[in-house]
Amino acid sequence: MKTILNGLLLLAITSIYSQNTIKGIITESNSSTPITFVNIYLPLLEKGTITDDDGKFIIPNLPSGNYKIIVSIIGYETFSKTINIPLQQSLNIALITSAIEMEEVIISTPFHRLQSENVMKVERKKVSDLKAKGAVTLSEGITNIAGVESVTTGVSIGKPVIRGLSSNRVLVYTQGVRLENQQFGSEHGLGVSDAGIESVEVIKGPASLLYGSDALGGVLYLNPEKFASQNTASGDVNFNYFSNTLGYSTNAGYKSSPNNFKFIFRGSLAEHSDYKTKDYRVTNTRFREQDFKAAVGYQNTVFKTEFRYNINNLKTGIPETIGTQSTNKSPLLPFQEVTNHVFSSKSTVFFDNSSINITAGYLYNDRKEFEEFTSPALRLKLKTFNYDVKYNTPQLGKFETIVGIQGMNQSNTNLGPELLIPDAITNDFGILAVSHIHFEKADLQLGGRYDTRTINIKNGVNKNYNSFNSAIGIKTNLLEKLTARLNLASGFRAPNLAELTSNGVHEGTNRFEIGNISLTEEQSFQTDLALEFKNKHLEVFANAFYNKVKDYIFLLPNGNIINGNNVFTYLQDDAKLYGGEFGLHFHPHPLDWLHIESSFETVTGKQDNGDYLPLIPANSVSNVFRVEFNNTTITKGYAFIKLKTVFNQNKISSFETKTSGYNLLSVGFGGKVKFLKHELSISVSGSNLTNKKYINHLSRLKTDGIFNIGRNFNVNISYTL
Repeated sequence: MKTILNGLLLLAITSIYSQNTIKGIITESNSSTPITFVNIYLPLLEKGTITDDDGKFIIPNLPSGNYKIIVSIIGYETFSKTINIPLQQSLNIALITSAIEMEEVIISTPFHRLQSENVMKVERKKVSDLKAKGAVTLSEGITNIAGVESVTTGVSIGKPVIRGLSSNRVLVYTQGVRLENQQFGSEHGLGVSDAGIESVEVIKGPASLLYGSDALGGVLYLNPEKFASQNTASGDVNFNYFSNTLGYSTNAGYKSSPNNFKFIFRGSLAEHSDYKTKDYRVTNTRFREQDFKAAVGYQNTVFKTEFRYNINNLKTGIPETIGTQSTNKSPLLPFQEVTNHVFSSKSTVFFDNSSINITAGYLYNDRKEFEEFTSPALRLKLKTFNYDVKYNTPQLGKFETIVGIQGMNQSNTNLGPELLIPDAITNDFGILAVSHIHFEKADLQLGGRYDTRTINIKNGVNKNYNSFNSAIGIKTNLLEKLTARLNLASGFRAPNLAELTSNGVHEGTNRFEIGNISLTEEQSFQTDLALEFKNKHLEVFANAFYNKVKDYIFLLPNGNIINGNNVFTYLQDDAKLYGGEFGLHFHPHPLDWLHIESSFETVTGKQDNGDYLPLIPANSVSNVFRVEFNNTTITKGYAFIKLKTVFNQNKISSFETKTSGYNLLSVGFGGKVKFLKHELSISVSGSNLTNKKYINHLSRLKTDGIFNIGRNFNVNISYTL
């Protein structure tokens, strides 16, 4: 493989390529009036520009081949088309006015398409929009996405749940590489700050075809902020205040792209006191998070590359009982300190009508848990190297095809006196192929993948797992405005070290856990049907799924007690999960500034014996009334009222308790103004305005009867330099 890669790189460097230029004009479809400040972007090349005062644009130094071009601006339908470079003539594109939010390119699926063109349904949200709703952390913010929830320990620790599956069944990607940070543990969170994250994409259901093991339940894909456009520079400072925790988060960044080079720097700091319910503060839920991100890139006609680095340090208390009431921000005992280093490299070599993408990552996770201040009782070091090589073959008629390999080498080392999981080395290797076929009235996507995983445990036990997975999906228009997507996909997950080898007290969960070295891999098959009706003033969607999981791994108490802790053992049984998300978005004519949104989400998880699965979120309904406005003073102004209704959760596993339903009321407003010739963004929001006392079913503090966060006001200020 190394010889092949060297040959391809040598061919790209030594070949002579023509430097092509595309140019054109963007106008309104009704009046033919030129439109200024329109974004023109080629996703695969990651190059773009904006139109001038005459609606004209020009992008030089482009390689030959077929590339998708995206044209977008708020207030108009996003335009997408595949063009063949070099062009024989200028592009003249007429945009249609629309009150619907402009579409963005989906990065987490192959071929980098708009969602309207994607065969697979993917949810995408801007982090700025999630923060505008008052989310304290990124893990809280993603719960605003339909079908996504979070297993929480206070406000600092949250783990994503996609359609009822979590932990190692949900894969997180950041900077283009898979995030590995002992994610089997429910008592620590994502390990990524929202500073420097531009958007979040969620693939619901098995994504093993694209990402391998651990993507059985879905993928949370975090897109880092883009580089500045060529020959431009910008900076910004941001500040958030949260009334409930008397906390703040602040970050500042600068980016510049002189000539073919480009770079980004961003640093952030967040500190919070114990969060407050209506009656008390929850002792030791305080935390401090420091984060730094940097990136450097280079791009010419035939080659582009970027290197990114992120260090994140989170020091957070581990709550146990309601104790001394305090607004201090320094964690009490017990507490944990987790440091994540993420190094990533992504390069693309362009050939005539094809390209090769090479992504590599090195991650270093240092996890410490303190029961006394002198030294950590538990210390785990996890070092992970992963790689991803994909070749975009030349388009053959209706076929676009990607072939590739992915792999991972991971070592786990214990340095503390407590042993939670043993020292071990894990190796993954996978090979895949996926094709997109364009028919006149439908798009078909299909592919296959083979994976192998070996786990070498220090005690001499070696485990081997392998799996073949496939997927097929089709998108078609049943009617002019009605789109249907049907996806069938298999997925798998190999057991993690905790499930195989645990034999002791897991302090974060107050359980004595006993692993099962005989566990086999989980294998799933999901059917996903998505229907979407969309016209200028109404969007209606219905997404339904059925996921059958063979040999589902779960914990169950065996009735014994060791050293005062209940004993839990890992078992397997076939299981099924089913449900979906349903909703509408109405913006009536001529009141295009008015938006009424409603969504309902439901999931049920059962073992084959009829018992319910644990940690399944309760059904919920969200209703949002939103207005948008612009005037001579405020641009991109908005205001919203949101009511989220969570129903009773009575479908519980044998060691869970039922959870009562509740209603949460939120409001917010914001906009952008000119201040000292630069853009100042301000948003104010209030959540749980009635100061409702409630317990989320996925809160790990539920067993102690501790309420979730009470009323909170958030003020966000962002200034662009």
